[in-house]
Amino acid sequence: MLSKLENTADRFEEIGLMLTQQEIVNDTAKYTALMKEYSEIAPIAQKYSELKKAQRDNDEAKELIEEAGGDAEIRQMAAEQLAASAELIKELNEELKIMLLPKDPNDEKNVVMEIRGGAGGEESALFAASLFRMYSLYAASKGWNISVTSANETELGGYKEICFMIDGSGAYSRLKYESGVHRVQRVPETESQGRIHTSTATVAVLPEAQEVELSLNEATELKIDVFRASGAGGQHINKTESAVRITHLPTGLVVECQDERSQHKNKDKAMRVLRSRLLEMQQAQQDKEIAGKRRSMVGTGDRSERIRTYNFPEGRISDHRIGLTIYKLDAFLNGALDEVIDALALADRTALLAESNSEVT
Repeated sequence: MLSKLENTADRFEEIGLMLTQQEIVNDTAKYTALMKEYSEIAPIAQKYSELKKAQRDNDEAKELIEEAGGDAEIRQMAAEQLAASAELIKELNEELKIMLLPKDPNDEKNVVMEIRGGAGGEESALFAASLFRMYSLYAASKGWNISVTSANETELGGYKEICFMIDGSGAYSRLKYESGVHRVQRVPETESQGRIHTSTATVAVLPEAQEVELSLNEATELKIDVFRASGAGGQHINKTESAVRITHLPTGLVVECQDERSQHKNKDKAMRVLRSRLLEMQQAQQDKEIAGKRRSMVGTGDRSERIRTYNFPEGRISDHRIGLTIYKLDAFLNGALDEVIDALALADRTALLAESNSEVT
């Protein structure tokens, strides 16, 4: 770890000097790339600087104890400084271990999210709509943009399925923990006898694949159909063939988009979703081939895994992966997800650190 910290500190100083050079400042692309790297390693360099100071304080305290002789007051003061610096060194080392953990390369990406009603019929579709509203409010609180690519709405306003995109810095880093089965326990509006029903909806969160990560040959790999959109949207959307359906011939994967009035925009959105789904398929295959590796430290990310229960009678949310229960259901459904997401992120980092330590030993 020490060599990594020293290399990071050296690189931090090196970039700092480079950013003062006029030829770098004039090269917008290079300057932007260096600034990004500089901001990413700055917290580590700062923390390492704090560690070195604590180590110096620790050494000074040891020397002071040796030189104090019979002076009890100085020995006492030095002993207190020694204990405080030793405790700080321990804390800083633990923080730096976490900071040096490898980052998920997808964390800064936009996301493609899919919500599907599961067991429970119309009630599950209504729950899917509640989840979509919840994620929409959370995205808005973060300043992220959300756009629907396709939706299959029920007569009561639920969704059999809905696919949408969230564009925003760090969106995947926060939402990646949401993949899996979400379970709701509540009394449906259609229930005349007041019985609690249990329904489910599945959520899939995919990092948006970039074109450089997954290139597609439109002529040989794709079948693209255009058709008139159905559902709400007014006369224009029904009279023009603006909706787009793309079939990936090698896998049979089909993606539709009819949310936009422009055929070009619908095709662009559909291609973004298709690339993301294909990348997920590739990554899932790689995960299977790497024995013992887990896709997420707080769950497999498999959409068949039950991850959370929303209990309306008790007003609670329970995340089964980390054994967390909070009684803030209304706030949670109104987009206040950070308390649970922060706990999941901490559990993820803690598990990664434990795994890293076990590999070292």
